[in-house]
Amino acid sequence: MEEIGATQPIAPAVAVSNGKKKPFYTSLSWQVLFGIAVGIVLGIARPATAVAMKPLGDGFIRLITMIIAVIIFCTVVTGIAGMEDMKKVGRVGGKALLYFEVISTLALLLGLIVGNVLQPGAGFNVNPAMLDTKAVADYAGAAKAQSVPDFILHIIPNTIVDAFTRGDILQVLLVAILFGFALSAMGPRCKHVVDLFDGMTHAVFGVVNIVMRLAPIGAFGAMAFTIGKYGITALGPLLKLIATFYLTCIVFVLVILGAVCWAVGFNIFKFLAYIKEEILLTLATSSSEPALPTLMSKMEQLGCSKSLVGLVVPTGYTFNTDGSSMYMTLAALFIAQATNTHLTLGQQLTIFIVAVLTSKGASGVQGAAFIALVGTLTVIPTIPVAGMALLLGIDRFMSMARAVVNMLGNGVATLVVARWEKEIDGKTLTKNLAHPQPVASVPEPVNAGQSVL
Repeated sequence: MEEIGATQPIAPAVAVSNGKKKPFYTSLSWQVLFGIAVGIVLGIARPATAVAMKPLGDGFIRLITMIIAVIIFCTVVTGIAGMEDMKKVGRVGGKALLYFEVISTLALLLGLIVGNVLQPGAGFNVNPAMLDTKAVADYAGAAKAQSVPDFILHIIPNTIVDAFTRGDILQVLLVAILFGFALSAMGPRCKHVVDLFDGMTHAVFGVVNIVMRLAPIGAFGAMAFTIGKYGITALGPLLKLIATFYLTCIVFVLVILGAVCWAVGFNIFKFLAYIKEEILLTLATSSSEPALPTLMSKMEQLGCSKSLVGLVVPTGYTFNTDGSSMYMTLAALFIAQATNTHLTLGQQLTIFIVAVLTSKGASGVQGAAFIALVGTLTVIPTIPVAGMALLLGIDRFMSMARAVVNMLGNGVATLVVARWEKEIDGKTLTKNLAHPQPVASVPEPVNAGQSVL
């Protein structure tokens, strides 16, 4: 399999076999893994030098995030503009939101159950008055309570340009859907506009291919900073919480997502192998956003339509944050246990209900789940918000697992909705996962008036 990020032409790639197998070190996944390993070694051996590598990771993330808005806009516009049945847009969106709500609710419940069974905070006996709350107060300022009307109004940008300058995924998605519907309604009169956006899609994915060559460097910088800044030894006191959360994530992926995958006709392990580059990249950067462009490209390569991928994946980055959901209920119980705060069943259900709303704001950006958790605890005065100070030192390590599960959940969601829409059958999907073709640098063109769903 030729990896995304390898040297490829801007035009769609064509599978050519010369009988020679490429060396393993030319694979992007191996290069990223090597960058992570070197970053860990440097972080342990030379912490000060490792911390100075932070701009490498931050720079790579910014290179990816600067083009996410354009990718989403062009993909969704050309996808919807080429559809014959406009009702499918609403149907796909409705199915996706229903799936998101069910799976993210299961994630919240799993975190609640694991927190009660394993009790990772038991025995800490922390006095909240002795904790340093200054850093938590900074997060609390950003975690203002947001009502449902506020959330809906936030989706509407002040101007079209404002949606792109802010880089808000949902705002860009709203603008793209409106443009797509308008172009579809005008038909052949706007064919040249659709062709323009389709050409831009090719160009932007070409940029993604160029930027992805820097992924090993970005992974090295991000991992070196994490280990150098926080250190492996700092994990000791909270190792039980970290191990509990990682175990919960593994159970969620293999059991819950695995059962979902089995129900719609494919294997979770083959899917994990298929997106191994995105997993490593997300793990290294502690953010799922750098993997968004290549995840969308790979979902199309499996047989999902451009418009479905453009609707499900970006929306899922806000509404389907499974890793963040598990973290919020588990971490809330950890703080309560660590500070010897007894919670009744009713209070735990209150945490669950509030988290259902606040978790929807925990997008793929690193640290968003931490802010959402602060917002949850401010609504429930029983648990001391000062206890969040216990999590500050390990949040970077926790965000690694959160981001990976968030990204995996959205990939699975895309395939599930595609199967519901009968875009691809189970046998074909299984075959594509087992024997993937070289990933094209850009999606195939969509002509105006051609149905892609």
